[in-house]
Amino acid sequence: MTKIIFLDAVGTLFGVRGSVGEIYQQFASKWGVNVSPVTLNQAFFESFKAAPPMAFPGAESAKIPNLEFEWWCQVAAETYKKVGVLEQFSDFKNFFDELYDYFATAAPWFVYSDVKPALTKWHESGIKLAVLSNFDSRIHQVLPALKLADFFDNVTISTEVGAAKPDQKIFTAALQKCNCTIEEVVHIGDSFTADYEGAINIGIKAFWLNRNNVSQPEVNQFATLLDYFNCYFL
Repeated sequence: MTKIIFLDAVGTLFGVRGSVGEIYQQFASKWGVNVSPVTLNQAFFESFKAAPPMAFPGAESAKIPNLEFEWWCQVAAETYKKVGVLEQFSDFKNFFDELYDYFATAAPWFVYSDVKPALTKWHESGIKLAVLSNFDSRIHQVLPALKLADFFDNVTISTEVGAAKPDQKIFTAALQKCNCTIEEVVHIGDSFTADYEGAINIGIKAFWLNRNNVSQPEVNQFATLLDYFNCYFL
């Protein structure tokens, strides 16, 4: 019997309103920097994928928030550099400080419509829920802002563990935090490599939530999982 479900955060529970490129463009325009949001969005994902894992092994906990900020600042700087406008910012660190804080609020995010009904059902069924994410410490602000925090018993993130999915260390850390065994857990996430393969490789049952599958509207995906859990786990 499944006793706990690990859930990824961004792309699984909630997503970005519009696109990252649109938000980056809106903030840049306030500083007099004009650039295409489509071009920015492509540059962001190229920079994001090229960046090292957001994990800081051995770092003191007090230093982690600053390390997270610097990690994201470098991704953003590479993004604007790729589109040739980085040098147009009069003070990039101050600019990025505003952008970074914005993503700690509810404003840039939306909760997928299939999420709360599924979380409610699982919660009422006695299944414990936990977040397992490569997001940063801002997750502790975003979850309450999106009215999701009360569903979860705990949160495990890569920067606090010092290892990012698909590394087995972060899954092990989540298991220890929840005081459960591999056999008692299911992991759900939108990344085939980080979530599905990461969980399977350590022996955890996993479901790939493919939000990009246009043939399967997002409103039905957690409903499908609910049916599966009702038949085979609950």
